[in-house]
Formats: sequence, structure tokens, C-alpha cells
Amino acid sequence: MPDRSAVAYFGAGPAPLPTPVLEKGAEAFVNFENTGLSLVEISHRSQTANNILADTKAALTELLEIPNSHEILFMHGGGSGEFSAVVFNMISVWVEKRRREAQKDLGGDENKIIDRVRQELKHELSLDYLVTGSWSLKASQEAANLLAPLGNNFVNVAVDSRQTGSGKFDNIPPEDTWKLTPSRSKGGKAAAFVYYCDNETVDGVEFPLFPNCLKNSPQDPADEIPVVADMSSNFLSRRVDVSKHAVIFGGAQKNIGITDVTLVIVRKDLLSTHPPPSFLHAVGVWSPPTILNWPIVAKNNSLYNTMPIFSIWIAGEVMRSLLEAHKTRQLAGQEELANSKAEQIYNVLDRHPDVYQIVANRSVRSRMNICFRVRGGDAAQEKDFLENAEAQLLQGLKGHRSVGGIRISNYNAVDLSKIKRLTAFLEDFASR
Repeated sequence: MPDRSAVAYFGAGPAPLPTPVLEKGAEAFVNFENTGLSLVEISHRSQTANNILADTKAALTELLEIPNSHEILFMHGGGSGEFSAVVFNMISVWVEKRRREAQKDLGGDENKIIDRVRQELKHELSLDYLVTGSWSLKASQEAANLLAPLGNNFVNVAVDSRQTGSGKFDNIPPEDTWKLTPSRSKGGKAAAFVYYCDNETVDGVEFPLFPNCLKNSPQDPADEIPVVADMSSNFLSRRVDVSKHAVIFGGAQKNIGITDVTLVIVRKDLLSTHPPPSFLHAVGVWSPPTILNWPIVAKNNSLYNTMPIFSIWIAGEVMRSLLEAHKTRQLAGQEELANSKAEQIYNVLDRHPDVYQIVANRSVRSRMNICFRVRGGDAAQEKDFLENAEAQLLQGLKGHRSVGGIRISNYNAVDLSKIKRLTAFLEDFASR
């Protein structure tokens, strides 16, 4: 049986964790801080649980420099659960904004207000999605599915990168080709939100920078388009300007911790911009299910129901380990390290283009999920590659089942020594 240090694991998720965190977690799983209880046994209503929540929030706030304008939520359901939560909550916000406008114009005539908002919802509601890979595609499909009883014209796919280049998710088209819903001041409907996935785990595509056209500084608040980002697979791997986002979410099982918990960072003003459920029902939309309702989760300090406190504690330990490793540099240090590791891998792949064919265009290559084919996607060659890698305890390299190929996941817990072993193998295999 191999020792843990002998195995280099590059799985896309659940992903590797720092060994010191796992060792500390093993102790906490049996006897947390000499309480005689496992951390999975303590009440989520206890002071211990509340302290863990507060400490984890504090660590995340420090790492990402989260401004006071935003709240941190711990939720269930992973990224896929947030596909739905985003739709329910952001439509609720959109409806409330329209309700307030109607109330200002129409006074207290509730029936007229309901009728006006119902008509606006029918003719003006638009959700913008930037589809640049498998996960943003799934998010847009979930939105369309949820809204299907109301009609099929609410989801605007502002960009689908398959429609350019090779017909695959291997690029991000130029911003001037995106077909975003025009703002109201420009005669448009103004989208309820624009959604993007910062790093596409399956396809190996990552936004190099925050899109310029999504930077909001409208003179008229009605023109502000909230930006929603799925950062599940590159969370805490680089600096992020949280203030540019209305919502950021990520499943924990990549760079943050273990499955069971989803982190959501949401602008506080959105939490107080929801109409009564009865008004949502009156205009013909659903109120957010309680378990996905951001205001309810926030009001209850993420403890409306039983949260996985152990998973939140693990996430906090990972965050504190990053703070300890990079000191005052915080995520700038981790970003530099992540970039360096990715560069070493890509350099080897680029040296052998006849053997390795990288899927993503150079300008949008993911630092976290490096996807490529071996000798043009030859099944026998890729099987041989994986078998030889496994023999050297280089594990988790098989591409996603939907696309095949090879995928190297370069998450934070994959240290430089593992990268050096992998690049040596890549060189050796290419020379055969």
C-alpha cells in the first residue's frame, strides 16, 4: 500500500487537500479539541459551531478582501444547486425592483401594480448567460427548464463559444460579439443578471480577466446589471475584485475543502430586495425554495437547517493554511504559485505538439484544469498514457466522461514536487 506522499493526485473534484489539514481533521473527527465529541456530532446550534462559522467567514473575508457590502453564506447543493438558487433569487430581486417602480408610479393600487409587473415580467424579463463550457451550458439549461412553464424566451445566451472556431468549448469570443440584453436607457429590457463561469472544469477554459463590458457604473441604478459568477474550480487561486460581482458562488470540493458545503458571496442590498412571496405568486413566478432562499439563509446565519459543520471547519482550515503560507501577500502569493505550476505543465505540452494537443486556445487556457489529447485523441494511446501514469502513482488524469482525453487538475493543494513528477513523466512519455 503506497504512502500518501507517494501518490500525486490530479483529480478534478473531489480534489486533494493539504495533508496537515487532513491530519488535523482526523483528530477532530474523533475528538474535537479534547471535548470528547467528534466535530460531526456537535450541535449546529452550539457556540462551537457558531465560532467555526465566524472563524471561517473571517478567513475568507481576509483572503478575498470581501467588502462590507457583501455577505457570506454557507449552503447545500453544490454549484448545481446554485444554478437554481440564482434563478429563483435574482428573479425575485428583479420583480421587487419593478414592484417598487410601479408603486412609485401608481401609488397604493395593488391590483394595478400586480398587473403592471405581471406584464413587464412576461415581456421584459431576460437572463443573460455567457456559455463558454459545459458548466455554464448546464446553468443556462437549468434556467430555461425552471422558467419553461412561463415561456421559452427568458434565457438569452449572449455568447455560445461553440459557434466560433472549432465548434467546441475551446475559446471565449471577443466581447464585442456578445449579444447582451441592452440596458433600459438604450431602449432595451435590461437583464435581471448576467451569468458566467470563471473556469470551466470540463473544458479547460478560464476567463483571464474580468470582462470589461460587465463593469457596472451606470448613472441610472435601473441600468445596473448584476453579475453572477460560478467560481467553483478556481476559487482562492487568484485575486478577485468581489465588488464587481453581485454574487459569487463555488462548491467547496475543488480548492476550498470537501463536499457538502457551498460558499455564496452575495451583495447585501440584494438580500433586502425581495417582495413578499404572495406578490411573486400573484405575478406568476415561484418564490425561492426555503433551502435556496438567500435572505432566509442570511437571516439565520446559514443555520436555518443542519449544516455540515465539519465541512465548514475543513474549509476554514484550508483558508487559514493559505493565509499562513502567503502571509501579507494573501492570494497574490497563491496566484503566483498557481500560475507557475500551470506554466510548467503547459511548457512541456507545447514542446511536444505532435504528442500532446491542448484543447483550449492559448489566450483562455485554464490554470486549474489543463485539458489535452494524446496523439490526436487516439484511444489506445490515451489508454497507454493513463496506464503508465497510474503505474507511477500519478492519478486522476482521465478527462471528463463527456469529452474524454486527459485532464490535469492543478488545484492549490497540488504542490510543486507533484508537478515536477508529472512534467518528468510527460517528457518521458513524449520521447517514446
